[in-house]
Amino acid sequence: MPFDTNPNEAQAAPGGCVNTIDLEVTFDANLPIPVLDTDNEATPPDLRPPVHLNAKFRSPLTWSTSRRTIALVLLCISSCFSSVAASAYSPTKEAMASEWGIDRTAALVGITIFTTGFAFTPMILAPISEVWGRKLVFALTGTLLVICQICSAEAKSYPGMMAARFFAGVGCSSYSGMIGGTISDIYAPHERNTPMALFSGCALFGAGLGPLVSGFIVQYASWRWVFWMQAIANALVVVSMAAFIPETRSNVLLQRKAEALNKWYGSQAGRASGFIVPVASSKQSIVSRQIRWNVKDNQDRKSIGQMIAASVTLPFMLLFTEPVVFFFSLWATFSWSIVYICFAAVPLVFTEIYHFDLSSANAVFASTCVAATIAPPISIYQERWLDRHPSPRLPLDRPERRLYFSCVQSILLPIGLSVFGWTAREQVHWVVPAIGIGLATLGVFSVYLAVFNYLADSYHGYASSALAAQSFCRNFIAGFLPLVTLQMYTNLGYGPASSLLGGIGLLLTAGPWVLVGFGETIREKSRFANKLNQ
Repeated sequence: MPFDTNPNEAQAAPGGCVNTIDLEVTFDANLPIPVLDTDNEATPPDLRPPVHLNAKFRSPLTWSTSRRTIALVLLCISSCFSSVAASAYSPTKEAMASEWGIDRTAALVGITIFTTGFAFTPMILAPISEVWGRKLVFALTGTLLVICQICSAEAKSYPGMMAARFFAGVGCSSYSGMIGGTISDIYAPHERNTPMALFSGCALFGAGLGPLVSGFIVQYASWRWVFWMQAIANALVVVSMAAFIPETRSNVLLQRKAEALNKWYGSQAGRASGFIVPVASSKQSIVSRQIRWNVKDNQDRKSIGQMIAASVTLPFMLLFTEPVVFFFSLWATFSWSIVYICFAAVPLVFTEIYHFDLSSANAVFASTCVAATIAPPISIYQERWLDRHPSPRLPLDRPERRLYFSCVQSILLPIGLSVFGWTAREQVHWVVPAIGIGLATLGVFSVYLAVFNYLADSYHGYASSALAAQSFCRNFIAGFLPLVTLQMYTNLGYGPASSLLGGIGLLLTAGPWVLVGFGETIREKSRFANKLNQ
């Protein structure tokens, strides 16, 4: 396509020759053609534009289906293992407490320390990925995670384990905080529901897989092998992602393309008399002696320090000034907290009431894995059904379309909690409370996916900050709740404690109904949403 060069410059020298033209690089840019100096016999005849660079620096949105599928599979696996890194720690608490002479609550601090690093780091990594690219950030943080898993396996003291857990959370954070953005890089908005559903399902699957596998390892081998196992698995993921997932960040790819084009055209400037540049605003062309390529998004980019400061402050500004962001952060935080509460509550209930051993009690998390496996296909089917059956009462061109099914499904969270708490009795088969855990997981999934999709659709350019706000709240607060779970379930009783949580969940399910009815009005009063519409 023709280039939109400076109109004043084009009018000043129509069809003439100028010294330098600045061009905006795009993925499908037509490359200026060199003009041969026919009077100079030494001029090489082959000065064709470097069209191979268009193929080398392709938009990730144009990748083949197989390439995108491979990337999505690896991203989902890494998401799963990031949840495993948090949850697999739980069954090790008894062995650590015994070896180091600490109580169980102190041992559980390892989860809290992990989620602290996990919560804060994405706000710093997001602007760094804009400059360095996602691929390098994944590689560096993944390497840090592997090192910290090895340090955890070899920890000789409680403080050493806590330090390793914190930096493991830092390393693991990119595999949660940046994967949603990477999926957005390679899938257009109308294609994202399926990959986002799979990503969300894998995150929940990992939350169940971690304690399920870890319980057997601790009972039949050693708690240290829980971390060795993860170090090996994480290393394989890091190597696979480095080998099979190219850079996906568009501005980074365009910057690299601009540098390559500037190098090529700079080297040819002395071999050609100029370069023919078509002008978009007219049917004429300009001959320029030099071409300078720029990336539009990078021209006004601030320093990385300023970007990090904005990345840290803007999410909190949205959190405390945008009612929608505040509610969704609250909703996501509560639902994700239930997952972490289960890390302590499930082993407690099934060892105390049903007298399960360590491996059997943690095997109950298979219900979480089953629910996380069936939830994504259900969501994908619902999305396709909604597209095939449009209704004037359910507009499909509004962000609220992301909430239609979660309004109903999210009630499975309080229902599941009540089933778990009130049926956990010796005279009731253990499968019944396990089913309650599965139902609660289905509810958590519907909340998790709805929050991601709704905030992304509503805030567009501010979506990463809105998602960062809920991600911080969700991970930071949820990590503290296992510390009080044992006391809450012991002092209140299993039924009342679960009913308390279920009641909070039931109250929060009213939020999506309000947004479905009044979401458009609420967005119109939003200062940030109005900026996006201007």
